Order: sequence, then C-alpha cells, then structure tokens
Amino acid sequence: MTPTSLDIERRHTAPILLISLGIIAVGLLLFVMNLCFGSVSIPFAEFIKDCYYSIRDSVMTVFDREWVCNEPSTYHTIIFEYRLPGAITALLAGIGLSVSGLLMQTLFRNPLADPSLLGISSGASLGVALVVLLAGSFGGIAVSTLALWSTYGVALAAFVGAFLVLLLILALSSQLKSMVSLVLVGIMIAYIAGSVTDILKFFSQKEVLHSFVIWGMGSFSNVSKAQLPFFAITVMVGTVGAFLLFKTLNLLLLGERYAENLGVNIRRSSMLIILVSGFLTAIITAFCGPIAFLGLAVPHIARFLFKSSDHKLLIPATAFLGMDLALFCNLIARLPSFESKLPVNSVTALIGAPIVLWVIFHRQKVLK
Repeated sequence: MTPTSLDIERRHTAPILLISLGIIAVGLLLFVMNLCFGSVSIPFAEFIKDCYYSIRDSVMTVFDREWVCNEPSTYHTIIFEYRLPGAITALLAGIGLSVSGLLMQTLFRNPLADPSLLGISSGASLGVALVVLLAGSFGGIAVSTLALWSTYGVALAAFVGAFLVLLLILALSSQLKSMVSLVLVGIMIAYIAGSVTDILKFFSQKEVLHSFVIWGMGSFSNVSKAQLPFFAITVMVGTVGAFLLFKTLNLLLLGERYAENLGVNIRRSSMLIILVSGFLTAIITAFCGPIAFLGLAVPHIARFLFKSSDHKLLIPATAFLGMDLALFCNLIARLPSFESKLPVNSVTALIGAPIVLWVIFHRQKVLK
C-alpha cells in the first residue's frame, strides 16, 4: 500500500512534536537549575519547600487578609529577589534576540546576519557612552553610583540611542533600492557610532570607563523586579509581532520578484521586519547590554533540528531554542566554581562561534 498524504504528514509531525517537547523540557530544567545553582548552591528540597511556602502565602493572602506570612528564609530571598528576575530576563532576552536574528537572516538572505547588523546595538552603546562617559568626564562622578541612573538612566540612554539608529535606518530604507546598500549603510553607521564611543572612552576617567566596559560585556542581572514587567511585555509584544509576519517571511524566501507577484509590498514588508527586529534588539540591549552570538547562532540550530524553512514553525522553534541557550549561558556564567559572575558575552561567544564556523564550512560543502 502506498502511503497517503495524511500518513506522510503524521510521520513528519511526530519528530517535530518530540523535538519540541524535548526543547521545552530542557528549558524547564535549565530554568530550575538557574534558580538552584550559583555562588550559593540551594538544595532541591529547600527549593521545593520555598516555592511551596511562597505560593501558599500568596494564595492565602488573597483570600485571607489577616493571614500572617512566614518570615522569608535566606534561600527564599536569594531565589525570588535575585535569581528569579535574572532567569526570566535571560529567558526573554534569548527569545527576543534569536527571533530578531531569524528575521534579519531571512530579510537579507544572509546566514551570517544578526540583530546588530544594522548598527542598532552600536547606537545603544553610543547612547550609554554619551550619558555615562560624558557625565563622568564633565561632572566628575560615575553615573553608576547614582541610584536613579543606575536603575533607569542607563537603560533609557541605551534605548534612545538604539531607537534613533533604528529610525534612521527606516528612513534610509525608503531611499535605498538594494538590501545590500542598506546593510552597508548599517555597517557604516555602526562604525561611526563605534568611533564616537571610542573617542569618549579615550577621554574618560578610569572609574567611569570601568562601569561602561562592564555594561558592554552584557548581563542578565541588570533588570530589577520593578523593571521586569515592562521588559517582559515589550519583548513578548515584539515576538508576537514577528510571528504575525511569518507569511511574508515565507514569501520573501522565494525571491523579491516572486513575492511581489503574489501581492507582497516589498518595501513596506522590509520596513516592518526591520522595525520589529530593531525594536527587540533595542529593548534587550538597553536592559542587558549588547549580547553577542545568540541571534546569529540559534536560527541555524532551529533549521538544523527541524529541517524546515517554514517560519510558522521556525519562529517558535527559534524562540524556545534561544530561551534554552540563554538560560544555559547564564547558568555557566554563574557556576559556583567562579569567584564572581562571568560576563555573558564570554560564554555566548564560546558557544556561538563554533556554530558560526560550522555554518561556514557546511555551506562550503553544499556549494561543492
């Protein structure tokens, strides 16, 4: 008997479902490990107990206003005040950067494209440099020592810098006919922003420069509990916006002429993709610093595992894989064997660079 199309579809769906469940299970495990492991290791039994007491007290407080909550233990404070916001931030940053990288690679049909391709991350760095380094140079104080600025000012400066570059890119994209020209313009903007940042660094004081360098190494611990709801909502809005573009992204894979014949407005679609990708990059860079390699490496892992170019599947797959990889990098950076937390970029580079090398050599073999 010859297999029907329904049988073939079922055979194709089964491995996709198994891989998806595996990715989600790994993500849940890594999330729990992020809460348990760090400079202070928390026994799993204590973790379960603290979670139970926290949920119980929250529920009972809602129904009984006179309910007296237990005094939080040291483990409880470590988990819910410090590690939980960091783990959620890593999860969201991994999702946003990975999806943003997938959009860039599809739009420019370049496997080595990433969220920083158009200079948006460099714009964020310039925004922080103008606030942190200039304030230190002319005011004689480090902005990082000011409570208000250390909480909100750096993130705001990074977002403004990134968003201004994004607006400039969108304005120039309406004037340029070629995507290659737009990439070159983005690279030049990144060079200009980097040059101005380097000049500011050269004339800055040592203490102020140290604060800026630490921010540039990337961290998932910069988002406070007060900032977390805003960060989560904006990242999820950007991710949903990316998923809504899956039909346009699939048509763009066929080529601009074919997509245009099918009714796609190439210019408007390109601007929407750049806007969504740039928005995600701007938000995450503002709160976490410039995180490298996640947006570049994760889309290739998703394509390799799922053997598909359908963005209806690739976007959620890339999001969950990005979540897993970001949680893994955050866990490695906080291993108890290290006296202090490693910069996230040092870990993402160790993992992402071999993947990029594999992509280059794999494409070389395919071309042969």
